[in-house]
Amino acid sequence: MNKNLAIFPGSFDPITLGHVEVIKQSLNIFEKIIIAIGENYQKNKLFNLNERRNLINTVFKNHQNIIIKSYNELTVEFCQKENCFNIIRGIRNNIDFNYEHSIAISNNCLDNRINTIFIPSTKKTTHISSSIVKEIIANNGDLANFVPNQIITDINKMSN
Repeated sequence: MNKNLAIFPGSFDPITLGHVEVIKQSLNIFEKIIIAIGENYQKNKLFNLNERRNLINTVFKNHQNIIIKSYNELTVEFCQKENCFNIIRGIRNNIDFNYEHSIAISNNCLDNRINTIFIPSTKKTTHISSSIVKEIIANNGDLANFVPNQIITDINKMSN
């Protein structure tokens, strides 16, 4: 088990400034972070897996301590496969906390080595969610305060 490594799972459809903030804060705790792009079949995707991976690669291309992988099994199974039992979750509010806390307990019941670390958002990103970003994209709105600047052009091209 690598204690200097954590997994940040999500659909990242698309990656937002909130995700980036959680990753940067996580790097203050862990040496390396695996960004694990999950194929959640219950969610309607705006971008396919390769598009999401490319957007994340663009954002973190100069970060040696970020690893980008994808998975389609339970997050716990992915953790077991990677021999990494630290899961990072971003929390914007009490609704997020209640939801994520239930998942954390379930994950720990599936494998008691699982440790979930909650990273609270700051006031700069508390309002950001992928759902809101998708709505802005659908209505050709300004993404500047929601996603990293270096991917705005790519998102606009992919979504038109």
